[in-house]
Amino acid sequence: MDQTDSGNDYNAGKRNFLKQSLKVGIVSGVSFGLLGGSKDEKDEDEISPAEDLMREHGLLNRVLLIYDCCKGKLIKKESFPLDSLLNSANIIRTFIEDYHEKQEEQYLFPRFEKANQLTELVKTLRIQHQAGRRITDEIVHLASAKILSDDEHQKLIMLISDFNSMYRPHEAREDTVLFPTLTKIVSKHEYAAMGEDFEKNEHKLFGEDGFETMVEKVSVLEKQLGIYDLSLFTPKE
Repeated sequence: MDQTDSGNDYNAGKRNFLKQSLKVGIVSGVSFGLLGGSKDEKDEDEISPAEDLMREHGLLNRVLLIYDCCKGKLIKKESFPLDSLLNSANIIRTFIEDYHEKQEEQYLFPRFEKANQLTELVKTLRIQHQAGRRITDEIVHLASAKILSDDEHQKLIMLISDFNSMYRPHEAREDTVLFPTLTKIVSKHEYAAMGEDFEKNEHKLFGEDGFETMVEKVSVLEKQLGIYDLSLFTPKE
């Protein structure tokens, strides 16, 4: 065999190797897409810590609207099931105070204090968490009663007013100041790990569909009070 034939055989073998490699690459790519999708696709399904906390604020806001409705009925002395108020307060206690706020107190507040960032805001938020829990204790106690005295009736109105008046600016300040600053004081890796911890904690306490279950519970209460239909909040022409 001369050098020309040897060179041709070498080139032919090289081309065959490249073709086979290309086929393997294409098949592997298709298989990966079928089995798990791309990394970018997976990332799109993940919820960031800030988004997780903010959607929980959305649920809180819906409970605040329930509180508004109950307060209005108390002021007008209209009959309504106190159980709807009690169940709303229990959602505040279990999902907001014992879970959502504990996440903030464990994962967010210490990082801001360590970085010496927004420390006065964090101090106020901590104080308001404690105040909210005291108010919830009293709302649960009064809403558990079958009959309210006139004094208890007025106290319940005041408690709901105090809770809502505090929590609307509380969550608004977290959404617009605290949460957007979080990514500036932690690394991307730390931020991602925080999101994974949030998800694990939620599933541990409330199951795989914990947030969705809570939203459904709120929806049931809204329907009981006749405020589920969003169009009810549209101003009349």
